[in-house]
Amino acid sequence: MIIVNLKPASIRTNPISQDQGAFYVSGLVNWHLMGRPTLWRPPTDVYETEEQIVIRVEIAGMQDGNVAINFDHHILSISGSRSELAEKKAYHQMEIHFGEFLIEVEILIPIETDKIIAEYHDGFLRVLLPKASPRQVSVTQE
Repeated sequence: MIIVNLKPASIRTNPISQDQGAFYVSGLVNWHLMGRPTLWRPPTDVYETEEQIVIRVEIAGMQDGNVAINFDHHILSISGSRSELAEKKAYHQMEIHFGEFLIEVEILIPIETDKIIAEYHDGFLRVLLPKASPRQVSVTQE
């Protein structure tokens, strides 16, 4: 089960620390990569449809409770940990990452936060962020 946690601003500390680099993706999203050497970043796609922003992350082998998704102040954070099997081995080639990972994507358009959906299937996590519809505000006279 994957849980989307909407944290209030008072809990979140500095959303973008000094050891991160911000990479411009489009006019709608900014992608932040961690500079900490102990973290790895899984392959991630960020794309837009007419109705939503979609974040797709390749994280095969994840178990229930090993992924956390937070959306706070226009920052979507996906973090987790993939455990390596404890068997003894000598690698000849090693390309599969294990341990903690973190992805942060800044969403620069209004999102319907109560309608965010996360799905995990066949090794891919998809987070669907529905775009907020403009609403008209009526003016009342006193």
